[in-house]
Amino acid sequence: MDQPLDLLAIGLTTIDITVHPVASLPEGGNGELVEKIVLSPAGTAGGTALVAQKLGLRAGVASAVGDDPQGQIVRSMFDAAGVDTSLLSIDPDRPTSTTVLPIRPDGERPNWHMLGASIFAPVTDAVFAALARTAAVHWGGVGFPGAAGKGADLLREARARGVFTSCDLIAPSDAAQADLDLLLPHVDLFMPSLAEVRALAATGDPVEGARRFMARGAGGCLIKMGSEGALLVLPDRQIHVPAHRIEPVDTTSCGDSLCAGYIAGRARGLDPAEALRIGVATAAQVALAVGTLGKLESYDRTLEFMRDAPGRGEAG
Repeated sequence: MDQPLDLLAIGLTTIDITVHPVASLPEGGNGELVEKIVLSPAGTAGGTALVAQKLGLRAGVASAVGDDPQGQIVRSMFDAAGVDTSLLSIDPDRPTSTTVLPIRPDGERPNWHMLGASIFAPVTDAVFAALARTAAVHWGGVGFPGAAGKGADLLREARARGVFTSCDLIAPSDAAQADLDLLLPHVDLFMPSLAEVRALAATGDPVEGARRFMARGAGGCLIKMGSEGALLVLPDRQIHVPAHRIEPVDTTSCGDSLCAGYIAGRARGLDPAEALRIGVATAAQVALAVGTLGKLESYDRTLEFMRDAPGRGEAG
């Protein structure tokens, strides 16, 4: 496909197998009925692309799946949603990255994860070529061996073309820390969680953490703070949007959906504060049900949710 993209998400793409609710594992070989078992594409690339598409963007995913049933399901679900899969390659030697999530009644989400093809997906010439038709790039492959140092080159070229660049990561690690030194000078907006700020910036203060990432080159930081909402730190201001008052069911994809919501708001011409509100509302809707999309329906429905759902008050 060579159609224009509002967003190209690059990096981790998994299939999530979500089971809800799971209070405990059955004893021995016994079985137990549950309310829902949901399959959905997920990950810092896959989940972000799927949510962005649901919000009305033209989204694509650059990653890899295995030549296995899980990979076939991921591709078919992307295709059904309208996500551009022309840069989603098939790795014949590795399985599709897969996560099993038994969601507890209180919303906690332990998991079993199998490393797979997307971790090792290379950044090909075709991905570089796609920058010519892309308005925003979301890099979700921090520290991945398949990127082989090409992430910084890709983001550098993207910014040279006027493409908005954002970046998220899976988990803090020494490899991620080293990769960020190369990536952040070419990132308009770094999007870590508060837990990742603590681990990578050695501070529990989100503003101070954001400033440390910006000193390493990031243009700004969007910090995902769970039940406290999100904080956007830019060179000239700070914006905090509290979380909506909801009873979360599954928070697995809330971080990726918040990123997608912010990018969707920005793509529609909203200022940073309004775009952040879209992101927080998107994450709230995703948390209301099981799977990557939760109860998310559309961008228009998100605006209605923002108007009707209770918030926690706002602070700027």
